[in-house]
Amino acid sequence: MSNSSQHRARLLISCADQPGIVAAVSDFFFKQGANIVQSDQYTTDPENGMFFMRIELDTNQQASVQELRDAFSAVAASFQMDWRLEDAQIKKRIAIFVSKEDHCLLELLWRWRSGELDAEIPLIISNHETMKDVAESYGISFYHIPVDKKNKQSAESEALRLIASHRVDVVVLARYMQILSDSFVESLENKIINIHHSFLPAFIGANPYQKAFDRGVKLIGATAHYVTNDLDEGPIIEQDVLRVNHRYAVKELKVAGRNAEKLALARAVKWHIEDKVLVNQNKTIVFP
Repeated sequence: MSNSSQHRARLLISCADQPGIVAAVSDFFFKQGANIVQSDQYTTDPENGMFFMRIELDTNQQASVQELRDAFSAVAASFQMDWRLEDAQIKKRIAIFVSKEDHCLLELLWRWRSGELDAEIPLIISNHETMKDVAESYGISFYHIPVDKKNKQSAESEALRLIASHRVDVVVLARYMQILSDSFVESLENKIINIHHSFLPAFIGANPYQKAFDRGVKLIGATAHYVTNDLDEGPIIEQDVLRVNHRYAVKELKVAGRNAEKLALARAVKWHIEDKVLVNQNKTIVFP
């Protein structure tokens, strides 16, 4: 195929490990005239484990990605695959939720503007107006949705309406200091990424830097994970860590932690939008 006829797609597969999967997948795309340009696979246990696979391929534009999906469904059914075929030319659409702290938001926006984050960011939602000027300086729509105990349900309904109307693929909580309801999380399963200012599973919940200081930790970290209805216990996508010592006060731990937070979150979001993450129960497989 010439470069003008190539169209990049990504296939992700999860299923019980069994003979013939790789051969069947490769043979299918060969017969479809597609060229596999990258393939990664992982098996949890050679005997009775799960098989995970990620493929990047170039297809002939005469066959749409949807047509490939329709044709591949027979192969997927024969191996009882949980799978999805993504059109890499269609950029994921991100909604960023933020409260008052800006370090994670600014890191994402800088990477987006520089082209490192190949996505669209149609809106930013906040329970405060603090980040309105930041959003507008990047030409992104800003929505202020105040949240308190009395209006939490209506506030989440409004946020979900905006997510739907902007055709959002993934929600990123860039230090959004609100606990989402079970119904909100369930409506966006494995599509909400949070950054927790702790090296989970240590110091879950509020005030992790104070807890870390009280324990005299020597490492401070941050964890990017998918949100589930178990607070701070969703599948971990990425973690970052920095070495500290007894001279660090709580304020200095927070400064170090912010650096870890913004880097871990940015990497997790990048991997998600590039279809490099597969969820397996409460763990993730992140392909290189």
